Amino acid sequence: MHNITQHTLSKVPEVTLIFWVIKIAATTLGETGGDTVSMSMKLGYLMGTAIFSAVFLIAVVAQIRAKRFYPFLYWTTIIATTTVGTTLADFADRSLGIGYSGGASLLFALLLASLAVWHKSLGSVSVDTVSSPKAEMFYWITIMFSQTLGTALGDWTADTAGLGYGGGAIVFSLFLGAVIAIYYWTEVSRTLLFWAAFILTRPLGAVVGDFLDKPLNAGGLALSRYSASATLIVIIIACILIFPQRAGKNTGH
Repeated sequence: MHNITQHTLSKVPEVTLIFWVIKIAATTLGETGGDTVSMSMKLGYLMGTAIFSAVFLIAVVAQIRAKRFYPFLYWTTIIATTTVGTTLADFADRSLGIGYSGGASLLFALLLASLAVWHKSLGSVSVDTVSSPKAEMFYWITIMFSQTLGTALGDWTADTAGLGYGGGAIVFSLFLGAVIAIYYWTEVSRTLLFWAAFILTRPLGAVVGDFLDKPLNAGGLALSRYSASATLIVIIIACILIFPQRAGKNTGH
């Protein structure tokens, strides 16, 4: 039988502009949703982490067992990583007293270790190679660390660095702009730039989420976490329905 196609489809979406729009909305939802459970519902960071970790594990198992790419399942898993990343980072930074700098440094080291082990095991950390269960496991572990790191970086920039939520959003937007410029004007590794952008969208979402729901005297808009989270969910669902996503092509290397 002749080879029908040169590529097999991956179980992660094709990386397009709408991918990044949904990613930023999902990371913002991670912040407002995580704060809703840990603060508004008064369950605390530890309980919030336990709840969202369970959701994350269920979603990852479903994602790995799925036979093909399902947009709603994929983005549910992404949202789960952002919410557990929010409560886990807050628990480490505040409840354990590690602090933003300590938490961010630890998570950055874990993220680099995850990427290094992934590359050593499979020879590539490109999202174009995510189709096997082993590659998917590395993919989601790396995303988990990146989302948690992003929360710590966002809080560190807004609070410790004294830039506030608006200032933090500007800083991370500028960093993302730099990544985009490098993408279009240089030959720097596309895989490296993807992970740089993926990591940077998380602190951007974190500071935007805090800006929406934090009190006015803290520099926020004091919006309801429930309504902000619901609005973001509607935006994400609308984007998925209006702009159908295709699975990325697995290059097999």
